[in-house]
Amino acid sequence: MSNQHSFANVLIDDNNYPTDKRILIVTAVDAERDAVIRGLAKARPSRINVISAGVGPAAVAARTATSIVNGTYELVISVGIGGGFPSRASIGSLVLADSIVAADLGAETQDGFLSVDQLGFGSSHVAVSESWNDKLLSALALSGLTVVYAPIITVSSATGSSATAELRSQLVPGAAAEGMEGYGVAIAAEQLGIPVMELRAISNEVGPRDRSAWRIGEALQALEDASYAIATLFPKHIDNLDT
Repeated sequence: MSNQHSFANVLIDDNNYPTDKRILIVTAVDAERDAVIRGLAKARPSRINVISAGVGPAAVAARTATSIVNGTYELVISVGIGGGFPSRASIGSLVLADSIVAADLGAETQDGFLSVDQLGFGSSHVAVSESWNDKLLSALALSGLTVVYAPIITVSSATGSSATAELRSQLVPGAAAEGMEGYGVAIAAEQLGIPVMELRAISNEVGPRDRSAWRIGEALQALEDASYAIATLFPKHIDNLDT
């Protein structure tokens, strides 16, 4: 994919914003990034940076960390399309994470899967910012968008069978969506002391892999609509504007 790691700024009236802190939105690929920018542009927010950082937790963790240390951020948001667990999140809907969980980080044993927590090597969970989540939930509701508030799991290999879907839903009860980047973004933000959130627009069901059933265009439109709601949380500063 061309320009995979390009850095896009949505910075309106930069010098007139009352703080030097910015919001960093991290997507995996350019199509997601472009949908976010289209949504943000409708509200012309101040001080929001959007990057496409690559696929998978390792790539996005590295790029997110680099971006954070080279900037001044008060919030990081992992945004993208993803799979929805049947009966939890339908195609075209949104899922806002109340917890970000690395569902396949651990070890397989003859008796089942052991998480990294059970192994004693760290935590598979990253806490999200409840205060920012409350604000975004309100903004999404005001925009008339359907949103589920539930755990979002991060995996290095997307689910492709009913058995794996069932296992992952058991490992993370209540999980509504699956992505491949949230935990990586969250770990980078957590290590550097920045609040984090994750938002997914659902393009397909978590389960047997069937590309003919994917609705990527619908999910990208939902992502664009949600990004407009995000933008309303950070309106442009209205004093002494040239435009």
